[in-house]
Amino acid sequence: MVLEQVKDLVEKGQMLPLMEEFYTIQGEGYHKGTAAYFVRIGGCDVGCHWCDVKESWDAETHPPTDIKKIVANAAKYSNTIVITGGEPLMWDMAPLTSGLKTKNLHTHIETSGAYPLTGTWDWICLSPKKNKLPTEEIYDVASELKVIVYNKHDFVFAEEQAAKVNENCILYLQPEWSVREKMIPLIVDYVMQNPKWIVSLQTHKYLNIP
Repeated sequence: MVLEQVKDLVEKGQMLPLMEEFYTIQGEGYHKGTAAYFVRIGGCDVGCHWCDVKESWDAETHPPTDIKKIVANAAKYSNTIVITGGEPLMWDMAPLTSGLKTKNLHTHIETSGAYPLTGTWDWICLSPKKNKLPTEEIYDVASELKVIVYNKHDFVFAEEQAAKVNENCILYLQPEWSVREKMIPLIVDYVMQNPKWIVSLQTHKYLNIP
């Protein structure tokens, strides 16, 4: 297949820059502790300095992969498929989720919300970032809001974001891994004073699994 054909298929969402895919235990948020098949899509320009998958940022380093192959692999392992990145909404997710739905699979996405929402989703984890804020539309449909707490000002940011989401959205505060020992006590105190929030931990890292 020639380069121009590949680019065209990527633009249409028929191929996606696949970084990795793996079957594991969901480590964060509402579905933590449950089995899920993760599909990590390359490409992200949000640029969080503490990102633990910076190798996902450059989409060109990850091979364009036919979504039919992604769907077939996912269907072998789990009923729940989590699309993550990078920032998956840089790409059109409609063809991929359509394929997953033909297999009666549950579609979850983890996104900063910085790009317009595409695809059909059973669960939307919105994890907003200060340097590239979400589009307004995603606040209305977010299933959970997960704010990463790196410093004290992130509590202010969290409240700003919580004011925008729908009333059914579940609110999580999660310490950034490298500063967890410093931030966990602050998060615990904050949640006890503001019980609308729930503590989220990266339990997969404690379990030493992907």
